[in-house]
Amino acid sequence: MSDLFNEKAKEWDQNEMVLQLSKGTSSAILENINFNDQMQVMDFGAGTGLITAQIAPHVSSVTAVDISQSMLDKLEEKTNLKDKVKTVCQDITKEPLEQKFDVIMSAMAMHHVEDTNLLIQRFSEHMKSGAKVALADLDSEDGDFHPAEVEGVYHDGFDRAILQSILEKNNFKDVQFVTAHTVNKEVKSYPIFLVTAIKK
Repeated sequence: MSDLFNEKAKEWDQNEMVLQLSKGTSSAILENINFNDQMQVMDFGAGTGLITAQIAPHVSSVTAVDISQSMLDKLEEKTNLKDKVKTVCQDITKEPLEQKFDVIMSAMAMHHVEDTNLLIQRFSEHMKSGAKVALADLDSEDGDFHPAEVEGVYHDGFDRAILQSILEKNNFKDVQFVTAHTVNKEVKSYPIFLVTAIKK
């Protein structure tokens, strides 16, 4: 499987839009999840660890999962995260992990996964009873957030009501949405939601 982020990884942490989005999303996750130092967390689609770096100080450990080894390589260069963070280059929809988590978080990764229902099902399977998800992504948009030539984008954002029904179908309750951040491009603004839910 080709690494679609091989080139992007080199400059990812210098991208101002990415940095602002990560900052806004991290703040929303911290406001909506009560982390503690016993928790084991999965960061799905962790990339270079911009979200992981904000959450790791508050928890026991973070397992940073991504299918881009080049992005995870950048994360592994961040020596301040070594004690808390383990990286796993794996597609958990096809090859689940053995571990169960207290929190699964994700930022701007779900639109890269074709089968949303399967992904949410896998999240549920990787969680302890009473565990929480905190998932951030684009609200439904008309397809111009990503340039047309970008590969690996399967969804032009998500309809909140449809995503809520997928979560509830896969054993989640107390589904709540907030707007975590807004990406302002030249002609348009794109809201980013954060949805939290509890595994039954």
